[in-house]
Amino acid sequence: MSSISSDKIIENIKKASIYYQEIIMHLTQNQSANFSSIFYENNKSQEIATKLFEQFFEHPEKFTEINLEYIHNLQQLITSSVAKFTGKQYEDSQNDKSFFDKRFKDPAWQQSVYFDFIRKYYMISANWTKNTVKQYELDSDSKRFLEFTSNQFMDALSPSNFIFSNPEVIRESLDTGMSNITKGMENFLMDLKKSDGLINISTTDKSYFKVGKNLATTKGKVIFQNDLIQLICYKPKKMTHAIPIFIIPPWINKYYIMDLSKKNSLIKWLVDNNFQVFLVSWVNPTKDLAHKDFEHYLQEGVIEPLEYIKTLGFSKVNTVGYCIGGTLLAIAISYYKSNNNTIINSASFFTTLLDFSNPGELGALINKSTIDCIENKVSEVGYLDKNYLTNSFSLIRANDLVWSYFVNNYLLGKSPAAFDILYWNSDSTNLPAKMYIYYLKNMYIDNLLKIPNNIQMLGTKINLTDIDIPTFSLAAKADHIALWQSVYDGIKLFKGNKTFCLTEAGHVTGVINPANSYKYPHMISTNIVENPNKWLESAKIQKDSWWNSWNKWLCNNSKELTKSINYNSINMIENAPGSYVCE
Repeated sequence: MSSISSDKIIENIKKASIYYQEIIMHLTQNQSANFSSIFYENNKSQEIATKLFEQFFEHPEKFTEINLEYIHNLQQLITSSVAKFTGKQYEDSQNDKSFFDKRFKDPAWQQSVYFDFIRKYYMISANWTKNTVKQYELDSDSKRFLEFTSNQFMDALSPSNFIFSNPEVIRESLDTGMSNITKGMENFLMDLKKSDGLINISTTDKSYFKVGKNLATTKGKVIFQNDLIQLICYKPKKMTHAIPIFIIPPWINKYYIMDLSKKNSLIKWLVDNNFQVFLVSWVNPTKDLAHKDFEHYLQEGVIEPLEYIKTLGFSKVNTVGYCIGGTLLAIAISYYKSNNNTIINSASFFTTLLDFSNPGELGALINKSTIDCIENKVSEVGYLDKNYLTNSFSLIRANDLVWSYFVNNYLLGKSPAAFDILYWNSDSTNLPAKMYIYYLKNMYIDNLLKIPNNIQMLGTKINLTDIDIPTFSLAAKADHIALWQSVYDGIKLFKGNKTFCLTEAGHVTGVINPANSYKYPHMISTNIVENPNKWLESAKIQKDSWWNSWNKWLCNNSKELTKSINYNSINMIENAPGSYVCE
């Protein structure tokens, strides 16, 4: 432990007091800093609470075994802690999952009797809460909401989130004379002042990145634009595959998730592998585009850029859709199929939901109970504020994306490292009210897209079961936004040659997994059976990145190498990354 003078400690306490007063003043004077309850203000909350009390008092026997087990576990914990304190040998349970929990990686959580007790008491209580919630009989939306909120509550109460119960924070405070607390309060005040509507915890060093300089740097140019998109044409190699690739990224975030730093850029990798790449860059809509609906996104985001690509001499394209971009792509393919247009040669879907029967943890926030509240909120301003979805996605993985940075930034007083994916994650976009509400009601809640002819776009009934082009569908095992089983259910709707690929990691890190990386293996198979778990049994395990398997699939569907288009002769609006992505 370093020697810290009392004057230094007093000085840090004074600074912390000043920051504290400024934080309180900012919170009281700026209502916009308050956390929005857009997803929580619904009439069903009171109904759920009433049912919980009724079931508890009507059937107390359902909870007896759980409570007895809880008491037994506490008694064992006390016995083991006393034994360790007195120096006696006591064998720990082998089922202690907290040994593998990143929140408790500091050695003191196991070595210290005090912190060992706190950790185990928390884990026992969290498990009791989870088991108690399971006992309640509620409709699926209510049960999902209860599970979600109870998990959020227990995550927030983790002893790692508090100064006096986190050994690393205590040690840092003693070593620095509480400089970490002072710096942490300064970090919190800075985040508070930078936040617009919701308090956003910094997850990366934003000063390190700049779009167009060290992100989205693959050479290309904007060759077409309308109200919603800019179409980027990337400079090809001298020889390219005869059929180009047209990519539709999600419009919930900026397109450059596909073109991060050079080592993580999927676009650069495609260009280096002799593919001619076109990509949609979505606008960041304001209330002026509140009237834009899903049909506008189909017309202006897919049909119009594809028509422009045809003028460059391409009669066929291989398409890629990521997340909601894949949902739009499937609709577009069905639309073209019904209108006898054969421009789309194949389709690749990245973590895309087409069957919304099981929307995962997002279903706790977006369901029939919350939709009216969401519609009223977004209709007031004409769009869904970008921060709402970003914070919702963060809450789904609160320990990784919220509380770990809360501890790092505010308790340890450190600054987050520079990480391109997290920079992109914080650079989200708004969503037009009309489009967003249509998407939620017709797909997320009523799940109409999977039913033939139940959705109509631009005068055409959409039927995904008619799609018979080659398809490649990617899912990620740890994806909390698009559950891999739900992604699998979507590909079952198609005809034709179907390939399903399951990678490790999550919604973003599973997709952005460079070809030379062996960090996340994958499984792949063309044997699309009814049960996804049966698919696992037949899938081949590959130790490298899924990019390599996808490359083989793309080559088989892209024809031979030929001389590339005359890139320099194509009219340019501006250089990539374009202006829309910077808005």
